[in-house]
Amino acid sequence: MHILIYSYNYHPEPIGIAPLMTELAEGLVKRGHEVRVITGMPNYPQREIYDGYRGKWYITEQKNGVTIQRSYLRIKSKPNLVDRLLLELSFVFTSLPQAFKGGRPDVIILTVPPLFGTLPVTIFGWLYNCPVVLNVQDILPEAAVRIGLLKNKWMIRSLAILEKFAYRTAHTISVIADGFRENLVNKGVPVNKIVCIPNWVNVNFIRPLPKQNNSWISSHQLDGKFVV
Repeated sequence: MHILIYSYNYHPEPIGIAPLMTELAEGLVKRGHEVRVITGMPNYPQREIYDGYRGKWYITEQKNGVTIQRSYLRIKSKPNLVDRLLLELSFVFTSLPQAFKGGRPDVIILTVPPLFGTLPVTIFGWLYNCPVVLNVQDILPEAAVRIGLLKNKWMIRSLAILEKFAYRTAHTISVIADGFRENLVNKGVPVNKIVCIPNWVNVNFIRPLPKQNNSWISSHQLDGKFVV
């Protein structure tokens, strides 16, 4: 199966959505699928384009069997609301040509945020006649409103319309917690359209260690100290 993953964040960004999407893409390759990722130039969490990617509009890479197609992003180190919107819109428009540089996908996976990615992905879903799976990592614009990042009533209303459009046009919606499922159902999303897939971790790497004779505690000079 040819799988197209549309994700603003990806390797080598070390935290946030990037490691999850990287592990997902590479895991799908190990299962025998052909995976292509459309993403931006790496910039998180410093909000600055990484060395080797600056001043470029497009880069195509191969890593662990995954084709990675990167496009230009408008980045500001201390973004205001307008800067954030321009950042998301820059990804929408610059990523469009990349989507056509590859075979026809059998399914498209879109990670939210950013919410604006719904627009090009919906178009590709129609053009390629393939299902779109929405991977919701945060409820937008609700989360931005609750933390006070988004206050403009016109913008809130517009993004709420885009949110409903995203849920309506997606074939399947994966959420990371039962609370997300309840939130979407309360907004009128059919329950049979939603699947809960919690975010994962490699339990062979991150796991509880014994409190006594713990090499990590010793190497960080934390013996006898309370560690959270």
